Amino acid sequence: MSNLNGWGLTARLITKHFGALGNRVSEAIANFDPETATEADRDRLADNLRSAAQKLAAARAAFNKEADDVVKLRQLIATDEQAAGTLAERLAAGKISESTITLFCDELEGNKARLPQELQEEADAKQYMNELQTIVDALSRQLAEFDAQAKKAMQALASARAQQDLQQLRAERQAQLAGLQGMRGQSSALSALTRRAESIRNDAEGLRIVTDIGQQPLDQAAELEAIRKSVSQPALGNESALARLQRLSGHSSEPLALAKS
Repeated sequence: MSNLNGWGLTARLITKHFGALGNRVSEAIANFDPETATEADRDRLADNLRSAAQKLAAARAAFNKEADDVVKLRQLIATDEQAAGTLAERLAAGKISESTITLFCDELEGNKARLPQELQEEADAKQYMNELQTIVDALSRQLAEFDAQAKKAMQALASARAQQDLQQLRAERQAQLAGLQGMRGQSSALSALTRRAESIRNDAEGLRIVTDIGQQPLDQAAELEAIRKSVSQPALGNESALARLQRLSGHSSEPLALAKS
């Protein structure tokens, strides 16, 4: 059986053992896709698995009963076959009636005739059990595939959310940088004010230079006047006593010099 198409065999067995419900179940299995299935699909798949598992449990019990019946019947036949020789001796010795022997023989022949039927029932029960086992195994694999795909989907979702958080963080950082760029634009206005102040300082310095140039002749004239005054009015601190007397007396220095001589 394992060499046949697994899902096709499973669908046929489900249809066979579950009747009209099996048609719907087998169709659902044939169209089941773990990658696109929802949680409701998983619940239905789990329900199908539980139903099949319950039938499998009942089938195992039925098979065990059939197998026990075959074992008991074979043991009974073997025991009666062994007893047949002893009964023949007892019948010859007159120790048992022919009617008893007839009843014994009827039962032995009946049991031997029933043995093939019991063997067939055992075989059928075993086949039924094995088919249900195939169904349960297939549903188990399908449920495992669903869970594996669900796990991958959850991992993909977690990764997507992490990427979303990362991109959101990047967007926030970009917004912050844009704000800082705006602040830098505002600082350019401050730079303009600085340049304006520098221009005003330059204008003031130019005016100072022009004023200094215009002031230079005035300063030179004042310096010459000061020189003239210093020459016409010698410093009194260097005047001798004789010169002072001459100056105060109104006499020139020359007559005084002649008189002195």
